[in-house]
Amino acid sequence: MSGNFKILNLREMAFIHLDIRCLYAILICTAFGSTLSSNAEIKVNPPQDFEILDPGYLGYLYLQWQPSLSLENFKECTVEYELKYRNIDSENWKTIITKNLCYKDGFDLNKGVEAKIHTLLQGQCTNGSTVQSSWSEATYSISPQGNLETKIRDMDCTYYNWQYLFCSWKLGIGVHFDTDYNLFYWYEDLDHALQCVDYIKGNGKNIGCRFPYLESPDYKDFYICVNGSSKSQLIRPSYFIFQLQNIVKPSPPDYLSISVKSEEINLKWSMPIGPIPVKCFIYEIAFTEDDSTWVTTTFENEMYITRTSNKSQQLCFLVRNKVNIYCSDDGIWSEWSDKQCWKGMR
Repeated sequence: MSGNFKILNLREMAFIHLDIRCLYAILICTAFGSTLSSNAEIKVNPPQDFEILDPGYLGYLYLQWQPSLSLENFKECTVEYELKYRNIDSENWKTIITKNLCYKDGFDLNKGVEAKIHTLLQGQCTNGSTVQSSWSEATYSISPQGNLETKIRDMDCTYYNWQYLFCSWKLGIGVHFDTDYNLFYWYEDLDHALQCVDYIKGNGKNIGCRFPYLESPDYKDFYICVNGSSKSQLIRPSYFIFQLQNIVKPSPPDYLSISVKSEEINLKWSMPIGPIPVKCFIYEIAFTEDDSTWVTTTFENEMYITRTSNKSQQLCFLVRNKVNIYCSDDGIWSEWSDKQCWKGMR
């Protein structure tokens, strides 16, 4: 009897232990399910009145929206917006997360623009997780006018010596004789877009623009539109975005000097005159020793080289320069300087 009694107690203890484990599992599942159910019930609407506005800045657009009315129910939560936008033919979206109700950026108006935005909700009311709304979408494009062939061709802009901006173009193909073009430009320091006042003429037509002095236009987008007019046909406008520091063409170096001491050759040249900082230059040197020529680059305005032969009778060099990678993403080489030579004794 006592043996049977002990076995019975062990079974009862096993069942009790199993019941406690099941109870824990039930409580955990219930709590987890309650959390999931709580988050699943939270729904937030996308922003309303989402639109893309064109203020007339030739490609610099405003994307703006208003908060959803449903946010009144989530005052304890943090509200942010995830904004995605691109030109329509671009593969990649730009993504911005902001608490603001407006965002501004530049676009290529030769193409359409598309954007989408949704609300992000997180904080106490979502138990620390993030709740997203559905997307609200908007598009913008300029209605095309005129045939594509009527646009200007071969637009070329150069910012000479970081001081003077010139742009030139060719007329559209097959345009009527009365067609002429006009250039407008804008960057962030201007209140509104301005028209060119000093056109370059060719056969009586505007084929370029000499810009006036520009106040701090570098390191920001510079927007240009060239449109046209004709009594006989519609002319398709063209839009461009430049960073002026990337199209700088400096003046060439001058006052070159060459001195020779036995096998050592010292080459020197002056810094180009103008506003470009000394640290922003890279130089390319073409050096000729008799019939042999080689080219090298340096960030200094002086270099030492060694003669290949004491019998060399003529040493010559010339230099050109451009803005280096520390001051711009790109640049245009200057013209070559005048040649400077040294002639040995025969």
